[in-house]
Amino acid sequence: MTIGNPGKVAALAMALLVTGCASTPQKMSQDDYSQYLKTTTVQVDQLLSESKRDEAVGLLSKAAELGPESKEPWVRIARIQFDGGKYGEAIVAAGEVLQRDPADRVAKSVRAVSGLRVATESLADLRNDTEMTGSARGDAVALAKVMRESLGESVLIPPPTPEELEARRLEEERQKNQKPKVKPKARVKKTMPAASAGQPPAATAASGSGPFGALK
Repeated sequence: MTIGNPGKVAALAMALLVTGCASTPQKMSQDDYSQYLKTTTVQVDQLLSESKRDEAVGLLSKAAELGPESKEPWVRIARIQFDGGKYGEAIVAAGEVLQRDPADRVAKSVRAVSGLRVATESLADLRNDTEMTGSARGDAVALAKVMRESLGESVLIPPPTPEELEARRLEEERQKNQKPKVKPKARVKKTMPAASAGQPPAATAASGSGPFGALK
């Protein structure tokens, strides 16, 4: 399937949207898909300017179906969902990106921050469902109790395994051995200047006259 005219690509994109791309999506060439993605991006930008996030996500989802190996539609979906506060959907979209490109930094950031915000919201919900005592320690104990009972777990964070403990010990020893050892400064011995040949030291030049004898 070869379509070089941008107008034809745009018409193809609109036709796919109208028909809903029933049954299996048609295989597009790389050039055709690149042009189709550019057209879709313009349409998505227009929808976002009109605050039509759901419609924009729908267009990008269709683009993802037509290009299953492409990460670009999923990257845009992840950003849109994150900006809209739909962190669960953002995490899913970011996961799709990382399946195609494990090194994508945008997807990693979206997934990490979205996960933190979901966890924060979840803890806030638990806090509202629990009788608080006003004490920080009491609140923490109450939250931990609710989460353990909800999950049926006696421990929320399992203790480190023997392998993990051994790895930590080895790492601590390695860091300790890497610290530079400070060597003590060598003491410099002061040497007296040698006396001139044939002349006795000043202390003995005037025997019995004391240290100031030479001045007389």
